[in-house]
Amino acid sequence: MEIDLIYLWVDGNDPKWQAKKRAFTGVVSDNSETNNKGRYISNDELRYALRSVEKHAPWIRRIFIVTDDQQPAWLNTNHPRIQLVSHKDIMPPEALPCFNSTVIEYFLYRIPNLSEHFLFANDDMFFNADLTPHFFFGEEGYPIVRLKRKLFGRWHARLTALFKGLMGQQLGQYAQKLADSARTVEKKFGVYYSGVPHHNIDAFLKSDYRNAVEDVFADRIKKSQSHHIRTFGDIHRSAFSYYALAIDHGHLKYVDRREASRILVYKHDFMAYISRYRPKLFCLNDNQRVTDDDRKKIKPFLESLFPDKSAFEK
Repeated sequence: MEIDLIYLWVDGNDPKWQAKKRAFTGVVSDNSETNNKGRYISNDELRYALRSVEKHAPWIRRIFIVTDDQQPAWLNTNHPRIQLVSHKDIMPPEALPCFNSTVIEYFLYRIPNLSEHFLFANDDMFFNADLTPHFFFGEEGYPIVRLKRKLFGRWHARLTALFKGLMGQQLGQYAQKLADSARTVEKKFGVYYSGVPHHNIDAFLKSDYRNAVEDVFADRIKKSQSHHIRTFGDIHRSAFSYYALAIDHGHLKYVDRREASRILVYKHDFMAYISRYRPKLFCLNDNQRVTDDDRKKIKPFLESLFPDKSAFEK
């Protein structure tokens, strides 16, 4: 199998990007779940994510970095396995400019020359063990869909929507999106997947991803693609994984923290967590609860795990 890897990356510290976002949305960031500083700020995670690729997954064919015409200053753009992809090259005009990663993800399959088998990651997701392609794809090539055994009842999306209506604000939007994705797949295919996605590097087939966007969920995609910032009701890409399972084009695997960990920047002792669970994959999750002092711990921790400069750096 030829397997490519896609990252989304944004430099929220860039004054030009900040001016664009402020002009379009009225604010750069706030302390909400959907528009907090942690969604846009760069803590140099991508540098270390690429070091983790080189160290633990050297079989990756090509690495696509999807950006809003930005470029990390340290990135070796002449490396044959690195390719920058602009939003405008894969997204419809009505979706631009886009500050909504959920919507950007709808159009990943449009990346020119993307392989049929591909992995998708945010820049805060890391390989932490030597892995093979079959960690992500079965023998016949179908992706392995990793879920955690946390249950979303069918009431969750309706209750969250009720809270939103009563209180006039977005409550638990990410959780609502996951529950909504599961309920949408249940309506179409008669099966409800209640596990929570592992919030780490995911595997997909390009052909099934395309079918999900252009056919199966086309009505929801069309409704959401003009949402330039995260909006209540946007369908989440987890629906694409549930869809793959529903048509028997995926392998369901429930995982624990030793396989895929989500480390909360504001809460966990990074090294103690890694030493205890030794996860094969981990995400270093920044969010609205994280302070700038918390963020100061990120780069030293990543440098200690991945100290060797990769070929992807200048």
